[in-house]
Amino acid sequence: MKNLLLSAVLVSLPLLLGGCGEEVSTNKTKPVEERLQEIKEEVKTEEPVAETKPELEGVNAEELEERESILYLKDSETPYTGTTTGGEVAITDCDEATTGELVIPDTIEGNPVTSIRGSTFWGCESLTGITIPDGVTSIGAAAFLRCSSLKSITLGNSITSIGGSAFAYCTSLPSITIPDSVPSIGDYAFYKCSSLTSITIPDNVISIGINVFRDCTSLTSITIGNGVTSIGIKAFANCTSLTSITIGNSVTSIGSSAFRQCTNLTSITTPDSVTSIGSSALSRCAGLTSITFGTNSKLTSIGSSAFRSCESLTGITIPDGVTSIGYRTFFECANLSTVTFLGDAPKEGQNIFTRSTPTIYRKPEAKGWGNTFGGRPVKLISEKP
Repeated sequence: MKNLLLSAVLVSLPLLLGGCGEEVSTNKTKPVEERLQEIKEEVKTEEPVAETKPELEGVNAEELEERESILYLKDSETPYTGTTTGGEVAITDCDEATTGELVIPDTIEGNPVTSIRGSTFWGCESLTGITIPDGVTSIGAAAFLRCSSLKSITLGNSITSIGGSAFAYCTSLPSITIPDSVPSIGDYAFYKCSSLTSITIPDNVISIGINVFRDCTSLTSITIGNGVTSIGIKAFANCTSLTSITIGNSVTSIGSSAFRQCTNLTSITTPDSVTSIGSSALSRCAGLTSITFGTNSKLTSIGSSAFRSCESLTGITIPDGVTSIGYRTFFECANLSTVTFLGDAPKEGQNIFTRSTPTIYRKPEAKGWGNTFGGRPVKLISEKP
């Protein structure tokens, strides 16, 4: 069984802490923060994420012993361990040799089960199914990490927190339904779930974290609910089978590299609410032929390399509110022939059209335009073929 103090604080561990870059291990005795950091070293993000302090910081083991009692439930029928605190049960550990489907009960010894602690089922590689009861409100960091045979997950309808890396490397998981009660999805939550084919983000979810669905290489469609306001860095990067994206009308920012190297994506429409597109957000989407912005788009900035190496893109219309376009935004868009601007000339980054040869078209009343933009000729929209 894990150390009692470690069990108590797992649920509130920070997700991105400094650490070494050693090869990932399934050794459950290694500190969980170190094991999570090893995964993050595999896919370094472009922006730092602030640390958060554990909620139980400073609580010593003696105090915990007064507040908690341990339920020794490991036998042939119940291969997991539960811990009670204040009359509520948290599932804290499980035998890695557990096989087949596991149903977590609503109550244990008359006390309701309310959480799955961090790292609980880490490395249970023969576990094929899990049912989590409605009373559970949180799933901790790395709770089901590397459950490589897991094919079905039933989540209760009271879950309000899915921790970082909660289901990362669940490589056999084909689908999952995220309950309406979930307001956010933690960083790396479904990272490298390579059998996941489709996902619907409910309207109650507000944010999608960093690398949440990165390298889900079988994912073909995404529906992002109307409550989501931000799509995190590399959230869907390297989803190479992705062909369809529906973005809800509350999204205001698309993070850096959010859809990078989604090579089978052919079109994307951003809602009017989007104000910024991060660097490399749609770079290396080689099959992308259409990028459409809303008719009342609030877009103001397009990041560096945002559409880099979109080799199938032939034309794009930039909304009138855009004031800046970053470095190498259209780099290596070899078939790009027309870029139409609906507003005044934006501030341009260097090498914006390197290895691309479009003609720029603008409105006659727009301000700030010269005969060239980014080294490319500028003409009036009336001259557009």
